[in-house]
Amino acid sequence: MISKHSTKTDSSGFPRHYFDWAATAIPDPHTWDAPFPFGNPSSLHHEGRAARDALEAARAKCAGVLGVPLETLYFTSGGTEANCIPLFSSLARQGAGRIVASLGEHSSIGENLKSLERLGKKIGFIQVDSFGRVTPELLSQALEKHPDTRFAAIMAVNNETGTINDMAALRPILRALNGPPIHLHCDMAQAAGKIPLDIAGWDVDSASLSAHKIGGPRGIGLLYLRKPVEALCLGGGQERKIRSGTENVAGATALAACLENHALPEKSRAEHGQAGLRWNRLLGALKEIDRCQLIPAERGIDDEGFSPYIVQAAFRDVPGEVMTRALDDLGFAVSTGAACSSSSPERPVLAAMGIADNLSLEGIRISQGWTTTDDEIDGLLAAISEVLKFL
Repeated sequence: MISKHSTKTDSSGFPRHYFDWAATAIPDPHTWDAPFPFGNPSSLHHEGRAARDALEAARAKCAGVLGVPLETLYFTSGGTEANCIPLFSSLARQGAGRIVASLGEHSSIGENLKSLERLGKKIGFIQVDSFGRVTPELLSQALEKHPDTRFAAIMAVNNETGTINDMAALRPILRALNGPPIHLHCDMAQAAGKIPLDIAGWDVDSASLSAHKIGGPRGIGLLYLRKPVEALCLGGGQERKIRSGTENVAGATALAACLENHALPEKSRAEHGQAGLRWNRLLGALKEIDRCQLIPAERGIDDEGFSPYIVQAAFRDVPGEVMTRALDDLGFAVSTGAACSSSSPERPVLAAMGIADNLSLEGIRISQGWTTTDDEIDGLLAAISEVLKFL
């Protein structure tokens, strides 16, 4: 029997259960109602100064949570822009060399690499293993193949499989090389509030995150830059000439509150532990379903190599899109992969992992968040069993 516990109902009153947190989180109500000044932070009058103070207070909160100097943080329109600014800055540097990126990167990296290549930039790729992970060995192989590398993009947590890259083990590979330094960029959109962040310990040169992945509003993100880069998109010079455009004070305030609520080490560890218990319950049950295969199949229960917020699973003879629609009819929201690429059947990260095409097309992504309950896990499992009876 499907659980009646729900996060909301549809127009007919049918209970809804949300398992697509990797696409966007359910809004955290405690972060949206904070008052903020309405003035333009660039204005010199009282209202402008009040807005500037609020913006800088938000920046200071973010810096405190992330453990970085506040002058290294820049508010952006979201994770995509925070990825693009350091990527495209390489066009402004003479002799900046090649950009390499893991084959598991989000489309905001992958698609923009295609644009950069059309503009004449040399591009290369870092292979991933069968878990979707960049290992020190695979990174070394990519650098041997492309000795002109000057920029590497490696995400912290994969948005489709939940695979965690060991950033602390990867940076020494780059540092050990002779020659000009290699800029390391890390997409942390699926890591913030989900796994412990250690920007200083990971020794990255730039990093991105997005507010709506941790319960904040859309349209606001954060870029970390160890050192300023030369931005190519210019305007009024706001955000210290790295990102122009009138600052989103309300968004920055909400983003800072979300980081404090979910990414402070003690809060992140507590939520991570509870999420792990729920996910172990889900993974154990999925492994008992004859027609289900986890992706990767070797993923174990309580596996610290994966985020306890995302799982990829395939159901034999049921296309992922069909399973997604069938579960939706029963009130459960899951996805076939990244929402940003929902119009395309291609699953690059699964292909890079060596997953067969038919299995890839049968995959669905299930992702949870801090409001997910054991009852909802049980309800989802019951719904999957019900779907499998008639598909």
